[in-house]
Amino acid sequence: MTWYGAAGRTPLGPSDAPSGRLRDGRAPDDLSLVLAQSVVNAVGAVGGQAGGVYLSSGTPGLLRLAVLAGLPGPLFRPWWRMHVNRPFPVAEAFRSGRPVHLSDAEDAMRRFPQLMAGLPFPFGSLYVPVLRGRAPIGVLVVLRAATGDAPVRPEDLHRIQDIADELGAALTGLADGGTCLEWEEEPLPVQLPAESSPPVRIGRFEWNLDTGAVEADDGLGAILGTGTGGFPGSIEALAARLAPEDVYGLWALARQAAGSAGPVVRRMRLRGPDGRSHLLEVSGRRDEDAGPGGHLTGFLVDLGIGPVVPEAADRLPRGIFSVDRYGRITYLNRLAEELLGRARAELVGRVFWEVLPVFANPAYEDHYRAAMISDAPVHFLARRNPPPWLAVSLYPGHDGLTAVLTPTEEPAYAPGSVAAPGPGLGSPADRSAALYRPVALAIALTEAVTARQVSRVVTEELLPAFGGRQLAIYLLKEGHLYLEWETGFPQGFLDRFDAVGLDARIPGVETLTTGRPIFFESMQHLAAAYPGIPMDADVGARAFLPLIASGRHVGSCILGFDQPRGFSPEERTVLTALAGLIAQALERAQRYDAEAALARGLQDALLPHRLPVVPGVGTEGRYLAGTQGMDVGGDWYDVIETGSRLALVIGDVQGHGVAAAATMGQLRSAVRAFALGGHDPQEVMSGTNRLLIDLDTGQFASCCYIVMDPATGRTHAVRAGHPQPVLRHPDGTAEVLELPGGIVLGVDADASYPVTELHLEPGALLALYTDGLVEEAGTDIDIGVERLRGTIAGLGPAPLTETADQVIRRARQAPDRPDDIALLLAARWTGRDGDAGAGRAGPAGGPRAS
Repeated sequence: MTWYGAAGRTPLGPSDAPSGRLRDGRAPDDLSLVLAQSVVNAVGAVGGQAGGVYLSSGTPGLLRLAVLAGLPGPLFRPWWRMHVNRPFPVAEAFRSGRPVHLSDAEDAMRRFPQLMAGLPFPFGSLYVPVLRGRAPIGVLVVLRAATGDAPVRPEDLHRIQDIADELGAALTGLADGGTCLEWEEEPLPVQLPAESSPPVRIGRFEWNLDTGAVEADDGLGAILGTGTGGFPGSIEALAARLAPEDVYGLWALARQAAGSAGPVVRRMRLRGPDGRSHLLEVSGRRDEDAGPGGHLTGFLVDLGIGPVVPEAADRLPRGIFSVDRYGRITYLNRLAEELLGRARAELVGRVFWEVLPVFANPAYEDHYRAAMISDAPVHFLARRNPPPWLAVSLYPGHDGLTAVLTPTEEPAYAPGSVAAPGPGLGSPADRSAALYRPVALAIALTEAVTARQVSRVVTEELLPAFGGRQLAIYLLKEGHLYLEWETGFPQGFLDRFDAVGLDARIPGVETLTTGRPIFFESMQHLAAAYPGIPMDADVGARAFLPLIASGRHVGSCILGFDQPRGFSPEERTVLTALAGLIAQALERAQRYDAEAALARGLQDALLPHRLPVVPGVGTEGRYLAGTQGMDVGGDWYDVIETGSRLALVIGDVQGHGVAAAATMGQLRSAVRAFALGGHDPQEVMSGTNRLLIDLDTGQFASCCYIVMDPATGRTHAVRAGHPQPVLRHPDGTAEVLELPGGIVLGVDADASYPVTELHLEPGALLALYTDGLVEEAGTDIDIGVERLRGTIAGLGPAPLTETADQVIRRARQAPDRPDDIALLLAARWTGRDGDAGAGRAGPAGGPRAS
C-alpha cells in the first residue's frame, strides 16, 4: 500500500506509514487512513476548506459519511446519512457515476434546492464518485469558497478526479485483501494541515563594541534578508535594516550592557525589513583586557506573528477569541475572559458551544455552520446571563474562526428577563438562514406522504430552527383532537389530552377553534392564562399553532422549549406560515393514508393467504411492501393446482396504488382461469397479455409462469419481461436460469412467449422473485441477481421457511425500500417423508411480511 504525505502527494514507503492511536485507544486501520489521506489531499489540491468521503453502508441505497475533515462532526449530523435516491449532489454523483461541480450558492440553488435549504450559505462544492471497477462505492466531497460566475477551473477538476481515481484503486486493493468497505460508524474527524506560516528562526552574532565589527552567522542573514554570507560585518549594516527608533534603542542597550560590571542580559523588540517583530537578546560583560568597550553576544529571533497577537488583542476594547476548524478554543483576550466569565485556562482546547452556555442555544447552529463553510463574516446576537447581551461576529479563515464580542443592549423584541433570542438577521448568511428554513421545511414536506412522515419532517426541520425541544401534533377527527405524534414530553404526560373535544378549554383546542396562534414566553404565563391546566415543567415556553389548510381545520401543533424565551415578530410570522404548510401536508397525508388503507386492503385480499399443500413439493411465499411513499405495489405470487401438475406464478404490475393493486388482481384471476382451464404455459401467457391490452389500463406487467410435475420433475417455464429464476441443484450449487422470454404484458397483442422445458431433480430448489429484491440504486441489477444466487447457494440444507426468511432478510432490514418485493420458493422433495434437499419443506403456506 502507498501512503501520501500530509503536505502533498509525495508517496511514502511502508516504514513511513502513519502511526499513533485513536482517542479510544484503537490503532487506525488501513481503510481509515486511506480515506483520511485522500480527503486531506483533495482539500489541499483544489484550495478547499473542508471535505469528506461517503461510502456505501450495509443498508441498500444508504450512504454514510465515513470521514469529515475540517468541520465539527456534531454540527453536521443531519448530513451523516444520505440515501442515493435523495435530490442531493452526493446522491446524484453516486447514482450517475459522474462528478457534480457547484461553483456557488446560486448554481447549487438552481440544481439542488434541498441542499441549499439546509445549508443556505455562500460556498462552492465538488462531488466526485469513487469507483471500484465501474461501480460506484462512494463519493469524494470538497467544500470551498464560492467562485461566483467563474466556472470551476479545469486543473482543479483534473486534480480531484485523479485523487478520486487513486482512492478507488486503493479501496479496490483493500477489498481484494478482505477489507469490508461498507461503513456503519460515525464519521472519523480529520484535522486539516494548517496554512504555512513563517517558522521560528534564530540568528547569532558577535559584536566588538570598540571596533563596531559584527560577525554574523547565516541565520542572521536569512532573517535580515542579506542571504548566506552576505552580511557586511558591521553594526551599521545591522542598524540599517532597522527602524530609526529601534536603532537608538539598540545602541542604548549596548552601552548599558558594556557599562555593567557584571554579566548582563537585555532584551528588546526590533522591527525587521518585512515589518514583522523580532526579539533581540544581547548578553555580555566588560572585558578589561579587551579594551574599554567590551564584547557582546547577540541573538536575533524571528518569532513569526504568534507572540505579538496576545499583546495586541489584550489592548482592544472588544472581546476576541479564536477557534480551530472543530470549534476548539485556541485563544481568548482579557476582555473575552471577562465577558464570558471564564478563565483562559478553563476554556482553551474546549469546544466553545459545549462549555459556554451563551453559545449553546441550538438556534445559533446555522450561524456556526455558515461561518465554517463560507468565507463571509457572520453576525448575530447572543443572550448573556446576566446581561448585557453580546453582539457576536464570526470571521472565518482557512484554519478556523475569530470571534469578536461586543456588549450590546437587549433587543426590542425580547420581553423582559425571560427572553431568549431567535436567529439574528445581521448578515447575508443570517438572512439566508432565516429565509431558507421555511424553504427547507416546505421542500421536505413535499416528499412526506404519510402523517407520521410529515411529523418526522417537522421534528427534524422545525425544532432545530427555533431551538425547540418538544413537539406534539394533534389531528382533528370527528370533533375530537387525537395525538398523532409527540417527542420530548415526559412519557404519558400528553395522554390526558388525547381525544379531547373541541369544547375543552385548553390552548391546543383554542388555537384551532379561533385560528390564532398562542405564544407563552414562560410557563408562568401559561399557568396564569389557563388556571389548573396540568404542567409538564416549571420553566420553559410554549407555542400553540393552528393547523388549518385552505379554511379546513386539520389539527394543532405544540412547540415546547426548555427555557423561557421571547418570540420576535419575525418568528411569530414565520411559525404561523409554517403551520399552514404543515396543515396542507397533513391534509394531503390523510387522503393518502385513506387511499393506502384501501389499496393495502385490496392487495391483502388478492394475495394468497395460504398456499396449497401438494405431495412431493414444498412452497413458501413472502411479500414485503416498499417503505418509500404510501402506495402499495402490484407485485403478486400464486401457486395453482392444475390436476396432477402445479403452477408457480409471480408477477409485477407497473406503478403503485389502488390502480396497480386492482390490475394485479385482474391479472392474477386471469392466470388462474387460464391455468385451471387446461391451457399450456404459452397460451396462459399470451391470453393474459391480450386481456391486459383489452382492459386498456395503460399499465404493463412482467410475469413468470412455471408448471411442474411433482412426480417426475418435468417442468415447463415461460417468461414475459421478468427477472430470471434461480435454481439450486441437489448438490448445493446454484445457477441463474437463462430462460428465453417475450416482452412485458400489455404492450403487443401479437407477442410470442417461448416455453423452456426443465427437469427438477429431487432436492432441487426454485426461486422466483420480483425486481425489488435485487435492484439497488446505482448498481447494475446483475449484481443483485448474482448476490441472490450466492445467498441461495450458501444457505445449505435448511427448512424452506428458514430459507425464505434468510433470502429476504437483507431487504427486510433496509429502512428505505423504493419498491415492493415478492418471493416464491418451491422445493421438490427427495422422499415420501418430505425430506427436501433444502431441508424439510414443512407445511406449505404463504406468510407475508409488511
